Amino acid sequence: MKKLFAILLCAALMLTVVACAPATNTPAETTGSTEPTKTEATYKLGMGIVVNTDSSKTGNAQVDATVATVVTDADGKIVLCRIDVAQNKMNVADGVVDTAATFKTKMELGKDYGMEGKVDNDGNGVMKEWDEQAKAFEAYVVGKTAAEVNSIELQEANGHQIAVDSALLDAGCSMQITDFMAAVVKACNDEQGMTFKTAETFTLGVAATTTAAESTAATADADGTVKMYTDFAASVVVDGKIVASLNDAIQPNIAINTLGEIVSAEFKGTKRELKEGYNMAAYGQSMDWNGDGKVLEWYLQSAEFSKFVVGKTAAEVAAMATKEVEGAGYIISADDALLTAGCTIQITSMKTVVAQSATNAR
Repeated sequence: MKKLFAILLCAALMLTVVACAPATNTPAETTGSTEPTKTEATYKLGMGIVVNTDSSKTGNAQVDATVATVVTDADGKIVLCRIDVAQNKMNVADGVVDTAATFKTKMELGKDYGMEGKVDNDGNGVMKEWDEQAKAFEAYVVGKTAAEVNSIELQEANGHQIAVDSALLDAGCSMQITDFMAAVVKACNDEQGMTFKTAETFTLGVAATTTAAESTAATADADGTVKMYTDFAASVVVDGKIVASLNDAIQPNIAINTLGEIVSAEFKGTKRELKEGYNMAAYGQSMDWNGDGKVLEWYLQSAEFSKFVVGKTAAEVAAMATKEVEGAGYIISADDALLTAGCTIQITSMKTVVAQSATNAR
């Protein structure tokens, strides 16, 4: 009898457990075991560049180009921001130039830039490296609009215009931020920005590459010209693939004499900013490399390249097939789709910097 009672009690307990346990493979169970549904949203990628040659002086030609890229949401608020500076210098003593010079951006230099421990503008004892201070500023502007960034309050310290807000100073950014602000505002207001939609988490990268190959030395008969030309790119990346991209370029010219003195410095604007003022369409019929009778302005060709790289990885952009225009030494795309779209300009530096921007995405 006791044995029978124990068996019946055990069976009753098992039925109770089964009755209380949640059913499997029901809609409620399935919903509770998956991630919340992601909502697709619309964003805009923009890029802004601020250039000055004010630091050039006898013996030193210098171009400081601050580039900012931002992703803004439908309300114009910054979701992500990335900043870098191409601080390009060349020793021009006696009017000489170095056409083989190589350049690194401040972000690429990292600790080697050498700011850490040297500039304590706000007197709080915190003197971070340039890249750390720039990243603090990037984080600080998230959630702000262009107008709010433009209105960041400044104060003078050691001859520098630094932030008043203790939140930014305490984060370690106590260096001059005027060019940061101006570049970010430009990026937010970029009329040539690229709109994209995604429900996925994305990263953002920026890059700059510089060459001085076209520079010429000064002679007794003519001034030399320092041409430290820089290409820029920004890319939004999802799962390793580009979902939005932009590229631009600057061509500042610094004239020097045989004493290494700065004769003049000329910069008219970035190629995208110049638009028709760059005059590629007006004077570029000789550059109709694919013979279709169409030579678009540079900024339009740049935009076609940006569309073309969407969906590609950094490695795929870097490996894009090219071909040399016979007798011209000009390297253009080998892809008929890109050529037909109107991008027939030389793309070697363009694809390099775009690939780098995707690689830099964080």
